Amino acid sequence: AFSITTLEELSQTMKQVSTILTLASSLAGVSTAFTTTSFPISTKSSVDAAIHMTSTLIDENEFDDDREKLNTEFVSQIDWGRKYSKAIPGLEINPIFDGSMAGDVGFDPLGFVKTKEDLMRLREAEVKHGRLAMLAAAGWPVSELFDRKIASLLGLPEIVDFTNRAPSLLNGGLEKISLAYWASVFAIGAVVEYQNNKAANSKDNEGYFPGNIGFDPLNLYPKDPEGQKDAQLKEIKNGRLAMIAVLAYTAQEFVSQTGVIGDVIPSV
Repeated sequence: AFSITTLEELSQTMKQVSTILTLASSLAGVSTAFTTTSFPISTKSSVDAAIHMTSTLIDENEFDDDREKLNTEFVSQIDWGRKYSKAIPGLEINPIFDGSMAGDVGFDPLGFVKTKEDLMRLREAEVKHGRLAMLAAAGWPVSELFDRKIASLLGLPEIVDFTNRAPSLLNGGLEKISLAYWASVFAIGAVVEYQNNKAANSKDNEGYFPGNIGFDPLNLYPKDPEGQKDAQLKEIKNGRLAMIAVLAYTAQEFVSQTGVIGDVIPSV
C-alpha cells in the first residue's frame, strides 16, 4: 500500500514497484531453474510483461511534460490529475479556465462561464469595471478631502454633504451634479467603448486580449512577453481590490453616516 498525493510521489512509487517486480523476476528465474513443472504462461514472462507496462507508465519525459502542464498559477492541488481552484479550496476548475489569462485562478463558483466567448466577454467587463473602480477608489476620498476648498476657491456650490460624504446612490446628492458632467461622462465612455470594440473585432490585431485598446500615452507597457504578462496581472489584481474598496466605501458611509476621510481623519 502506498500513499500517493503528488506526481513526484507517484513517480517514486512506480519506481519502487518496478524495483520490486524486477526482484520478483530474478527470483522467478532462479525458481524455474530448479523445478521441472511450469504454468501454462511462465511466471517470468508474466513478470517481464508487468515490468514493461510499469516502465511505460513511469516514462520520465511523460512525467516531466505532465508536471509542467499542471504546474500553472491557478492549480493549488493535484489529486490523480484533477485540478482545483486556488481561490476556493475543493472547487474543481472549469476546463475553459486554462490559465492563459492573467489572474486566472479558476474562480467561477456560480458557473457563469460556459464557453470561451463567455470568458472573453466577462473578462472585458471585469477589466473595465476594475479600471473605473481604481479611478473611484482614489477619487472618492480625494473629493471628500478637497471639495469644500476647491468649491470655495472657484465660487461653486459644495458637492459633499454636511457630514463630508461624497454623492452616491446610498448617500444621495447626485442631483447636485451638473448635467454637463453626466453628458461628458457618457460621451467619453462611448468613445472608449467604440475603440474597444474596434480593437477586439479587428482582424489585424491577433495579439488582442480583453481591455487592450492601445492606450499607453506614457509608453509604460513592457515590450517583452514576460513583462506584459506581469503588467496585466498587476492591473487585474489592483482592479479587483479597487472594486472591493469602492463597495466598502459605499457600505461604510451608509452605516457610519460619515465620509471615509472623516473616519480616518476625525478633524476633516
